[in-house]
Amino acid sequence: MDIQLDKITKTEALIKIKVSETDYQPKVEEKIREYSRKASIKGFRPGKVPQGMIRKMYGKSILVDEVNHMLSHKVSDYIKDNKLEIIGEPLPNVEKAQDIDWDVQKDFEFEYNVGLVDEFSIDLSKKVSVTSYSIKVDKKLIAETVENLKNQFGDTTDQEIAAEGDNLFGVLKAEDDAKEESIVLYADKLSPKEAKKLVGLAKGAIVDVDIKKLFKEESDLAIALGITKDEAKKLKGKYTFEVKNISRVAKAEVNQELFDKTFGKDAVKSNEEFEQKIKETISENYQQETDMFLDRSIRNELIKNTKLELPDSFLKSWLLRTNEGQLTPEDIEKEFDAYTKELKWSLIRNKISKDQDLKIEHEDVMEEARKLIRRQLAGSGMGSQFESSIDMFVNNYLQGENGDNYMKVHNQVQTLKVMEYIKSQVTIKSKEVSLDDFRDLPMN
Repeated sequence: MDIQLDKITKTEALIKIKVSETDYQPKVEEKIREYSRKASIKGFRPGKVPQGMIRKMYGKSILVDEVNHMLSHKVSDYIKDNKLEIIGEPLPNVEKAQDIDWDVQKDFEFEYNVGLVDEFSIDLSKKVSVTSYSIKVDKKLIAETVENLKNQFGDTTDQEIAAEGDNLFGVLKAEDDAKEESIVLYADKLSPKEAKKLVGLAKGAIVDVDIKKLFKEESDLAIALGITKDEAKKLKGKYTFEVKNISRVAKAEVNQELFDKTFGKDAVKSNEEFEQKIKETISENYQQETDMFLDRSIRNELIKNTKLELPDSFLKSWLLRTNEGQLTPEDIEKEFDAYTKELKWSLIRNKISKDQDLKIEHEDVMEEARKLIRRQLAGSGMGSQFESSIDMFVNNYLQGENGDNYMKVHNQVQTLKVMEYIKSQVTIKSKEVSLDDFRDLPMN
C-alpha cells in the first residue's frame, strides 16, 4: 500500500492512497473462510458451504468492506505518524470512488481532502492591551434600584382603565407585518410623551405608537422584546399596541418590612445600611458580567491580532457533508464567520495550553464540576443541605452524555487556565464606568 501527501495550499492537501491486490487479498480470503464456517444456506450443512459459493454471493461486499476498513486505519495512522495537525476530518473523494469497478479492478486509488493548520504565533506581550471595566454604583443607580424594589414588593391590582403610572400588558404589531409580539409596557421605562397616549385606555383598546420614541432608552425596548440592542435599532415603521391587561402597583414603603423582604430578617436595620447593602449587591452581581466581558475582549483581541489562515473551502465542504440534510450552503455562509471565529479561538487556546504545558488534572475537573453543581443547587434553593453528597452528584454528572459532560468541564478548566496565563502576560487597564455606559459597549 502506497500513501503520500500532496499539498495544494498551506492549509489544504490531498492524501493519496494506492491499494494493490496483495494488500487486501489475505484479509478477504480470511473473511470468506469465516463466512463459509458460519453461513447457513439451504442444501448445505452448517460449516460446509463451499468457499466458491461464498465468494460468488458475498465476495464483492467483503472486498469493499475490507478495503474501506484498511483505508480508515491507514489514513488515521498516517495522520498520527506524520503529526499532521488537521481540522475536521478527512473527506473522501466520492466521485473518484464511484468510478471504481469492483468486479474488474484489482488495484485501486483513493483520495482524501484534508484541512491543515498552518504554523502561527501568538503575541502575548505587554503590547497587547485590553480594558477591564467595573460598574460605578452611583446614587442614581442606587435610587433606581430602590424604586425597582418598591415596585417589586408593592401590592399589584388589576385595573379597567389605565391611569398615569400604570403598567400595561398587550400585543405590539407592526403595520406591515402580521407577526405579533407580547410585551409589557412598564410606566417608568416609557418616554413621558408616549406614556400620555396610554392614559385613559381600557382593555381591548388599540393605539398607534412610535416604536422609536416609545421607550426612554433603546436598551429598554430591547429588553421588553427580548432582542439585542442592534436589533432594536433596526426597528422602524408604524406600530399598534392592543391593551390586554392593566396593572397598578402601590409601591412598598421604605421601612423594615422592605429591608427584610429584600435581604432577609434583620440583615439591615436602617436606610443607610439598606443603601450600602444594595451597593455591595449590585457590585457583586455585575462582577461576573464584567469578568465575562474582559474574557471576551481578550479572546477577540487575540483572534484579531493572530495571523491564522484557515482552509475555508475545505471547511465549508466538510460542514455541508457532515451535516447533510441539516444545513444548506446558504446556512453555512450565513454562520461561517461566527464558526471560524470560534475555531480560531479554539486553536489559539490549545496552542497556548500546549506551549505553556498547562496540565489539567482529574481533580481540576472535579473541583470545577463541584462549583457548577453547587451553583445549580443554590439556584434551586437546596444549597448546603446536599454538601455531603456533592461528589456523588459530580460523578453522576461527569459520567453523563457518554463522557461529553466530562470533556465539556475539561475544556472549561483549560479555558480558565489559559485565560489566567494570558492575563499575566498582557496589559490590562482598569476603567470605572456607569451601568448605562457599560451596556453601550460593543459586546462582540
